[in-house]
Amino acid sequence: MKLAIDFGITNTDVVIDDGAQRFHTLKTNSALNGKEEAIADVFSKLTISEPLDSIHITGGKSAGLPSQYQGVKIIKVKEIDAIAVGAKKLFMFDDNALVVSAGTGTACVWVNNSQQTHLGGIAVGGGTFEGLGKLLTGNANGLELNEFGNKGDRKKIDLLINDVVTELGSLPGNITAVNFGNSINKTLDTMENVSASLGNMIGEIIGTTAALYAHILKLQDVYFVGRTANLSLIKDGINSRLSLSNLTGHFHKESGFANALGALYCSD
Repeated sequence: MKLAIDFGITNTDVVIDDGAQRFHTLKTNSALNGKEEAIADVFSKLTISEPLDSIHITGGKSAGLPSQYQGVKIIKVKEIDAIAVGAKKLFMFDDNALVVSAGTGTACVWVNNSQQTHLGGIAVGGGTFEGLGKLLTGNANGLELNEFGNKGDRKKIDLLINDVVTELGSLPGNITAVNFGNSINKTLDTMENVSASLGNMIGEIIGTTAALYAHILKLQDVYFVGRTANLSLIKDGINSRLSLSNLTGHFHKESGFANALGALYCSD
């Protein structure tokens, strides 16, 4: 039996492979980042009855961890490698693909001929959604913000192209012209409307970044991993930007476990 751990900034994801795959998510204890106690903390919260052949670890400060834990070999996997391999396991794409890992932050990876290249990233992601959510609404729970936002109307907060100009090239009038631009003269709005605008803005930023890299690589498809991309507000924002360039975004229900899956299979 093998086990893989992805130490993320917000969540620690675990995949256990004992013939079938089992997935677990735990809150990351940042105080234990890079320490052997972080592994012990994971094991204390899981039921593992069979002996382990190996422990595969990625994310966080895992490079500083020991080479074994309780006699079991630890295999350390670079995060970019884990992203690439995990995405390929989920989506089964060919050997030329753009992968965008939208987690607490966002990283872009080019998978080409079984090699992976870190193209770059942006400091915008689920952490931004929750951090600004806390400042703007008092709520730092991404799932709850997404739920509130689905009941809101971002047009109360955002300025759309139709609001500011008659036309702007070939862009449709319902595309955002200024995120939060309609709130300049307001002192207060509802949590629902603010969450709707915020989630959309995060998605638009990620989607625009993905589209630029896709154009550089001359690819039409973008594969998204990480939990943030599966939040409906953010996914819609991503797709709104991809559709402007006739690009297709691919999402997977288990995308939050992509890095752990990648770590599990990187050494195979």
